[in-house]
Amino acid sequence: MEVFLGISAAEGTGLGTAFVVPETVKRAIRQHHIKIDQINTGWQRFTNAVNAVILELQMHLDTLSKTSEKDKAQREVFETYILMLEDPVFRKEVRDFYEKELFNIEYSVQLKAEEYASKLKQAGNYYLSERAKDITDVFDRVLDEMLDIHHFDITSVPDGSVIFANSLSSADTIVLSKRKIAGLALSEGGVSSHVAILARNYGIPTVLGLEDISKKVRNGDTVIIDGKSAEVLINPDSSTISEYKQKIREEYQRSVSLRAFLNKPAVTKDGTEFKLYANIGTPEEAEIAKAEGADGIGLFRTEFLYMAQNGASLNAAARSFSEQTQFECYKQVLETMGDKPVTIRTLDAGGDKLINSVDIPVMNEKNPLMGLRAVRLSLACPNVLKTQLRALYRAGLYGNLRIMFPLITSVDQVQKCLEIIEEVKKELDYEKIPYKSDVPVGIMIETAAAAIVSDCLAKYSDFFSLGTNDLTQYTLGVDRENQHVANIYNEFNLAILRLIHLTIKNADKEGVPVAVCGEMAGHKDSIMVLGGMGIRNLSMSPKSISSTKELLSRFTIQELEAISAKHLTSLRVEE
Repeated sequence: MEVFLGISAAEGTGLGTAFVVPETVKRAIRQHHIKIDQINTGWQRFTNAVNAVILELQMHLDTLSKTSEKDKAQREVFETYILMLEDPVFRKEVRDFYEKELFNIEYSVQLKAEEYASKLKQAGNYYLSERAKDITDVFDRVLDEMLDIHHFDITSVPDGSVIFANSLSSADTIVLSKRKIAGLALSEGGVSSHVAILARNYGIPTVLGLEDISKKVRNGDTVIIDGKSAEVLINPDSSTISEYKQKIREEYQRSVSLRAFLNKPAVTKDGTEFKLYANIGTPEEAEIAKAEGADGIGLFRTEFLYMAQNGASLNAAARSFSEQTQFECYKQVLETMGDKPVTIRTLDAGGDKLINSVDIPVMNEKNPLMGLRAVRLSLACPNVLKTQLRALYRAGLYGNLRIMFPLITSVDQVQKCLEIIEEVKKELDYEKIPYKSDVPVGIMIETAAAAIVSDCLAKYSDFFSLGTNDLTQYTLGVDRENQHVANIYNEFNLAILRLIHLTIKNADKEGVPVAVCGEMAGHKDSIMVLGGMGIRNLSMSPKSISSTKELLSRFTIQELEAISAKHLTSLRVEE
């Protein structure tokens, strides 16, 4: 038996068989000359590869509805691909170059596809520029077919697996969440990475920071993953397996006992009530939140809608996410939650959340976490924001909607967002489209700048939500995805607690309610500290709600304040 120690990202115990996700194959095509008598053989290989890709695309098309709005975008992508592959003009251009220069067929195809894409990009036309991405993607598929490179399909992972990989994308994690996965063991990522957040939401035991772990295990090995102790046991002996089976049974029994809290309010021992909301990333997760007894949705991360699209990948063609598609998603969540409040955050793309969309510009930033992301990106692409707001206000008729803007750093940003909201309302009025006009609009406090000027921001906001993940990351200058500095990422750092305290104080003066929606809201120790600081609204992973209710029921407010005081001793400077 081998034991590996990493970083705990999602608690729980899993027992299963190892499945090692292969590393992405990097295509390298070298240029070399061929002989004249090799021309026909090379061209036939190209033709066969094109036909194989067309057949694969046609099979995908056959699975998509011709009438469904949901499938319309994917149909358009695949149909465009097929037209490009069958284009006789481009084929002739490739053939002429291939026969004249006598370069190997793979190099000839790659070079001409890149040239064609470059011409489209430089045409100065938005539509043609986006077709350049299609050209690159579809002929990459042809080259992979010619070189016998077949990329890993995450849907091929069998149930009961403990997944071993260097890293996983958020999209891959969403796909895995729909399978019966025993656990995740990853080399890369931090406890507040989006993969870790999703794993907690779906109740998948997860350990990160396991350096080169995928090279130390084989497919089929028996694996135990302990998300609490951050241990991964490879090929354990029978007595160890029995011990952990008992632990899994105990965890199940505890989850059963916590069901007693499902339909109860979150109340302290002395009768102070808290509101416990759920963080979600997809409409399906709203069903989980409802089943777990959430008081509403405190954070709907809408960027995961883009990430969760079938085939969503940075290697796939960029696509749009229409107003109608968004409207249907938001409506579904609102209807699921009934009259309970649903806080939907506008698109928080960029930085560590890479989204492949025709509506969002592709940028090469040296420091993307400090760059054009979240509300900055939305304001730079107002049509993206308008589309989302139109969908949100229309969906507002079907439930108790609240809209929230991410990564706010100034009053000016809030005012610009509010101006766009008024423009959207005027457009909907003009088009005679029904919508809910009186939707509360709030902001996330997730930078030191926002916390420091929270007294000013409170005058323009209906509510605050503390995003403690980014607040910690930006204030301490720690990349929350980087396991090498995981020990520095500390939500109890005095600087973080002071900023939270300042925000609560400024919000109270203006009568603005404050919630915490970062991962800090779901941790046992921080729940007690936040409760002692005056926070009464917490938004967390749905799976944490019942255990939080049980925790709060064991303490009085006075006891929580005493716990907070121990952490805040240095906070009490002259106020």
